[in-house]
Amino acid sequence: MSMNRQIPPLNALRSFEAVARLGSFTKAADELCVTQGAVSRQIANLESWFDQKLFHRGRHNIELTQQGRSYFEAVRDIFDAIDRSTRRMMPRQDDLLLRIKLPPTFAIRWLMPRLARFHAKHPSTEVQITTSHQRVNYRLEDIDVGIHSEPVPPQLPGFKLLFEETLIPVCSPGLLKSSRPLEKPGDLKFHDRLCSMNRPNDWATWLKAANVDSIDGHEGLKFENAALAYQAAANGLGVMMGLMPFVKEDLASGLLVAPFDLCVPTPGGYYLSFSDVKEKSPKLMEFEAWLLEEVSAG
Repeated sequence: MSMNRQIPPLNALRSFEAVARLGSFTKAADELCVTQGAVSRQIANLESWFDQKLFHRGRHNIELTQQGRSYFEAVRDIFDAIDRSTRRMMPRQDDLLLRIKLPPTFAIRWLMPRLARFHAKHPSTEVQITTSHQRVNYRLEDIDVGIHSEPVPPQLPGFKLLFEETLIPVCSPGLLKSSRPLEKPGDLKFHDRLCSMNRPNDWATWLKAANVDSIDGHEGLKFENAALAYQAAANGLGVMMGLMPFVKEDLASGLLVAPFDLCVPTPGGYYLSFSDVKEKSPKLMEFEAWLLEEVSAG
């Protein structure tokens, strides 16, 4: 059964999307490579087609009407979907571009120090990194591979364990020489405890394993991501609850020290993720093989 589609003039629709997204007739005209007058006429045509206003026009600004805002939200998603589908259909000039999405701390403290070795083995592959704590949505994002911190092993296809998590407190060597003691876990009450806002339970987990119930594991200085907290610890601000894979090299170099021997494993881990509906490309298989070699090497 066929239906007559109610679709407004596409040039007018494209102008509307650009103006609403950019908040300016001038910027929309620049993006579309037309005059501002042409964009204004297209918007007027679209408003005439709907028989209602889409923008409130002030002397120095424009603002979407309630109906215009609602329509823009739907149109924006459709244009985004068309853009992604079109890019997939077009002959790709970036077949050697590898898009990776991963947490910022993993990128800064683990991947970046090793990335030169990947480039040396695969010099023609260009790596593009996006940092986020959110899982990749492969149906909506142009991402080839993701790395995720998962609190429990994910029962989903397309995930491969990189390494499990082990908690260990770390601090600067200078902190051990301060006037405040740090000889036993209970001495942590004399020092600022540092952590990432994305990992609010790490201190509580470790303190419980250390049989310390006199310290609130949810109190302390919290940072947007763990990489900032590690830097603060290295600068002597306090004691950071670290993850062993991220502090191993700093412990070996002496930049950080572990005041206590207790290491506490958690159920969580870092996982490599792939699309479960796409076949792995050669560049992705090369990256996976290299990454697993690096993990095995420690």
